[in-house]
Amino acid sequence: MRLIPAIDLRGGECVRLRHGDFAAETRYAVAPSALYARYAGLGADWLHVVDLDGAREGAPRQLEVVRELAARGRLRVQLGGEDPAQVLGWLAELGAERLVVGLDVRIGADHVPRLATHGWQHQSQASLWHALEPLAHAGLRHVLCTDIGRDGALAGPNCALYREALRRFPELEWQASGGVRDAADLWELRRAGVAAAVSGRALLENLMTREELEPFLPAA
Repeated sequence: MRLIPAIDLRGGECVRLRHGDFAAETRYAVAPSALYARYAGLGADWLHVVDLDGAREGAPRQLEVVRELAARGRLRVQLGGEDPAQVLGWLAELGAERLVVGLDVRIGADHVPRLATHGWQHQSQASLWHALEPLAHAGLRHVLCTDIGRDGALAGPNCALYREALRRFPELEWQASGGVRDAADLWELRRAGVAAAVSGRALLENLMTREELEPFLPAA
């Protein structure tokens, strides 16, 4: 399993939201370029970047920062944000290995993961499983799924969600996001069978040592 460090951008600064709530924001006094260098130095090979302003407003807002990071060339950059209506076309144009579909979910009282959009401000009644059916049939390979209720809370990842995801769609490579707090969580996600885990706050706050991270960083 690969660990993918995450940088969430708002107003050009590195932040983390708790449970996807824009009113529950923590800002970090570190430049995106400095975080990029730190994660490259640890041995990461991918970086996940979220344009929170763009997600909320429906159009990219942090492209200048993203371009500057991508131009450094040491890490491959995975940029959050998509237009659902265009995903099938992108699959055909770009190929399954160059596209990761990011789906953010809230778990309801019925235990069904339902999609949230527009920076997690709009709650849909569509289930994760229903949304994935046409994409899986079209050849989708990689899915990044965030449990919003765990995101930024250091509450531990929703391993049960990812086990169910793999049971329903074993052909997909699942990337888990939300809740990672320590190395034990990374090992648990590996045992659950996910291909990658995205971590933001735990890495920002240095809650894991270099030695604990090494098994999950390809270039360490």
